[in-house]
Order: sequence, then C-alpha cells, then structure tokens
Amino acid sequence: MIRINQIKIYNDLNTVRTKEELFDMLYQKASKLLRIDRSEIKSLEIIRHSIDARKKPEIYDVYMIDISLRSGSEESKVKRCKDKNVSIVSPAKYDFDKMKKAAAARISGNVSLDDGRIVVIGSGPAGMFCAYMLAQAGLKPLVIERGSDIDKRMQAVEAFWNGEELDEHTNVQFGEGGAGTFSDGKLNTMVKDKDGRGREALSIFTLHGANEDIMYEAKPHIGTDILCKVIKSMRERIISNGGEFVFDTKVTELVFDKDSKLSSVIVSGDKNEEIKCCCAVLAIGHSARDTFYMLKDKKVSMEPKPFAVGFRVEHPQSIINLSQYGVSDPKTLPASPYKLVMNTDNGRGVYSFCMCPGGYVVNASSEKGRLAVNGMSYSARDSRNANSAIIMTVSPNDFGGDDVLSGVEFQRRLEEKAYEIGGGKIPLEYYGDFKKAVTDGDSSFDGASFKGDINNELIKELDQKNNLPCMKGAYSFSNVHEILPVGLNKDFVQGMEKFGRMIKGYNSDGALISGVESRTSSPVRILRGEDGVSINIKGLYPCGEGAGYAGGIMSAAMDGIKTAELIAASLI
Repeated sequence: MIRINQIKIYNDLNTVRTKEELFDMLYQKASKLLRIDRSEIKSLEIIRHSIDARKKPEIYDVYMIDISLRSGSEESKVKRCKDKNVSIVSPAKYDFDKMKKAAAARISGNVSLDDGRIVVIGSGPAGMFCAYMLAQAGLKPLVIERGSDIDKRMQAVEAFWNGEELDEHTNVQFGEGGAGTFSDGKLNTMVKDKDGRGREALSIFTLHGANEDIMYEAKPHIGTDILCKVIKSMRERIISNGGEFVFDTKVTELVFDKDSKLSSVIVSGDKNEEIKCCCAVLAIGHSARDTFYMLKDKKVSMEPKPFAVGFRVEHPQSIINLSQYGVSDPKTLPASPYKLVMNTDNGRGVYSFCMCPGGYVVNASSEKGRLAVNGMSYSARDSRNANSAIIMTVSPNDFGGDDVLSGVEFQRRLEEKAYEIGGGKIPLEYYGDFKKAVTDGDSSFDGASFKGDINNELIKELDQKNNLPCMKGAYSFSNVHEILPVGLNKDFVQGMEKFGRMIKGYNSDGALISGVESRTSSPVRILRGEDGVSINIKGLYPCGEGAGYAGGIMSAAMDGIKTAELIAASLI
C-alpha cells in the first residue's frame, strides 16, 4: 500500500465539491505525483482530512491517502517518486482474537461462565463497546442500565428541557448511550491508537449509521441526532449476538464471597433481584454518585482524582469563524472549533473543554435541587452560537476535605449554588458584568488587545450585548459570579482576558457565561491492575470515564474494547 501525505487542495470557500469531484482530484494528484497513468490505480482511500487555515482566508484542504496499484512494484514507484510525503505502509487491522491472546500475558486469575453471567453495568460508550465486543465473541453479556432505552430517554430529556420535573433515573447523564449522547459527539482523542482500537470503534460507529467521514476527519463528530440512532442499532446487534439489556434497573449492591471475589449483583427496578455473575464491568459514568458511595461502603479501592470546573461561554459562531477562517460565513467549511489553554499567575490551568461549534448549552442536571450544564450539538452544527466550557483544574486540596468522595461533595455544593442562583433555571450572565463583580474594577485583570487585523461589525454587535443564548432548558439572568469560590473566579477572568488576545471578541462584555460546568470528568479513580481488575475485588472490572480511565466518547469506547479483551482472555 502506498501512502501519500500532504496533498493540498485549494478551498475557495464558495464551491462545494461532490464526493466524485473530490476523488477525481485526488486520483489526478496521486497519479501525477507517482508519474503513473490514473488507470494503474486500483483503489484510493482517504485516511485523514484536515484544514490548513494558517494563511487565512487562503484555506487549503489537506489529505492523507492510501492507494494500491493494479500491477507492478509499489516499492519501485515510491523509490522513483523521491518524495518524502510518499511511502510504503502496511496498515494494521484490529483483530480481537489477536488482542485477546496478547492480553493473556497480563491476566492474574481466571473466571468461569459456570459461575454466572458476564454483567456490564452501564451502557455509555465504555459499557456499550465492551458489550459489543463480548457479544461478537459469543460471550452473551447482560447489560444493566439504570436509565431508560434511547427512545424513552430522548422523550424524558426533551420533557425536562421543556419545563417538566427532572427524572433522576433518566436524564442527560443517565440512560442508554451515557452522558456522551447529549453532548457534542466529538470522536477525537489524545489517546494513542497503536493497537487499532480507536479505528475499530470508528468503524463500528459507521457500520451502525454514522457518516463515513468520521473515519478520516481530523476532528470527527457525530452529533446527538445521529448518535441516538447509532446507539440503538448497536444495541440491536448485541442482542442479535446473544447479549441482553435490562433498562430502568440500577445495581444497588455488589456481593462478594469470602475470598473477596464478586459473586453477584443486586438490582432494583421493576423488581429487586440478585443476579449471579462470573465478573462485572463497572462502566457507571462520571455522575453515578450514589454508586460511588455504595462502592465506598463495600470498601472497593478508590482514590480522589483531580478534575476541572468552570462555566460555559457562548459567542456567535460567525465571530469564531471569522477568527479561525478569516471569513464569518464560509460555504465550504464546517462551523469552526477552537482550542484554548493557558496557566494563570498562580499556576492553575485554564482551558477550553468540550467545545461545541454551532451548538447549544444544555441543562445537564441529574439530581434534584442541583444544576449542571454541558454543551451539545446536532450533526449539522448549525445553531447561531458556538459554546465551550472554560474550566479550571481543581485537586483534592480544593475540595475542602480528605474523604475519598470529597470531590463529589465539592461538585454538589457548586451545583446547589447554581440551582439556587438561577431559581432552578440555567443561570446566565454577561461577561462584562461577571468581570466587574469579580475584579471590582482592578485593571490588572485587563488583557492586552487582540493582535491582528480583523475589524468587523460582528465584534461591535457582541460588545453591545446583542448576543443571546442558544440553550436547551430555561435560563435566567443571574449572578453567575457567585457560584465558584473567589479564587477560581479570578482564574477564570484571567483566562478569558488571555483568550481575548487569541480570538478577537472572546473577552467582550457581551460574551455569555452560564454555569456550572462541574461534570468534566470523574472525581474518583477506581483502582485496577494491568489485568483490568479491581486491585482488591476479584472479578470487578472498573472501566471507562466513571472509573477514571477515560475522558470522552472515544477514550471510553477504547477502554471498553480493552476490557472486553481482558475478560475474554481470562475465561476458562
């Protein structure tokens, strides 16, 4: 296979190419580069697509492609080409059986299906992909989900956003698909994929209805509307392969034998029952606080871990496009994302998180009397505003206690304050008012002006406070600056001012601030060994984001696949 990197195609921002036109251009460029006739190319696959906007508004689409030839030596063609961007590759394909055999070297003990079912607790990305791989291998897992199936869940979430009472069992955090379902649906990850688990996860997504471009986009994205369909299709495949799902059922207790081995789980739902199991995957998500307390009572080894808290920040998407692309409304480019990071004078990290181009801020609460927000977008990413969490790192030193679950209580206090300030609605404040309240006119917080030549009426409109929110759930203009401790508020302002140098208008008075963003990641880590098993409870597999081993849809999916390999390798 011949890999060609850095194929650049000029994007005039107005001409939308069809798939056929794009491939025609790629075939032409590849044949010219290799000095062969186009007819000699047997196949062409796009491996990666990114956007080069460094000289905006002069924009280029950049492709990495793999091609195979109908005949002749590919090595000789590459050698004759003498181009550093052309090479011979042998793409590795994910192989579950091969990975299972490799995992056998890390197994410290065995489990037997004679002792009961393989139970997967939770149907977020980690649990769903773990169950999917186990079912593909003929191991017939039982998936237990505290919330409802995706159809009922969508109805419950929409009803809550339209003013009905919060369902604490089925909401933005709980239910089939996990918290990632009602999010931006980004599929990029910082986790290296040398074993092909990430690409396998993407392939499974496309098999079940996701657009094939997620296989090669540098910043792949599905969106809530498509994710809901994909999740349902994956569940149906798991069931067709012998797996089983039980919804609206919560695991309330783990039962261990005298050797500290998991023997069964106790569940509550339509009926309370005890289910024998040979092992259980603990894929509970980062918001299963009651389960964290149950695990603490059962003395499952856990430790507090750092996470981050902050606010959602909204700007008109046109302003972000203008900054990133050089034009406010490009016809041939997606709504632009951004990534921002800085360290404050006191060393605390402030950064953008779960940035949603053309998205919505959503009420993501899961406990009555407490309020949390998140960002969400549909596949089209076509709402008026861009939003992102701007968050600050917090550690056990910030939690106000040394209990293993002090981070949970820290989150709860912030969410109670947000609920109180907004009267149960999403609290919202213009950045200018927020900054004035926090700094009391201290000019040392003022950021340097944006360094660039962008001068547009859009920025003026934002300064004049014409920005209105794009939200799912009711909102109320409130004193958002009262939610976080003073020190974190000042760190937030320092970050916003620095980011205003990077994106013109970012720190404008009219930017919208809402809160509280408190569910960025799990506040605990459930300790496990290299075999994927809890360090003190045999047969218990902490997995995914809730266990502290992932940070998004893709990393959670990859951890779920890895856990399935370990379980399959341990079976006797």
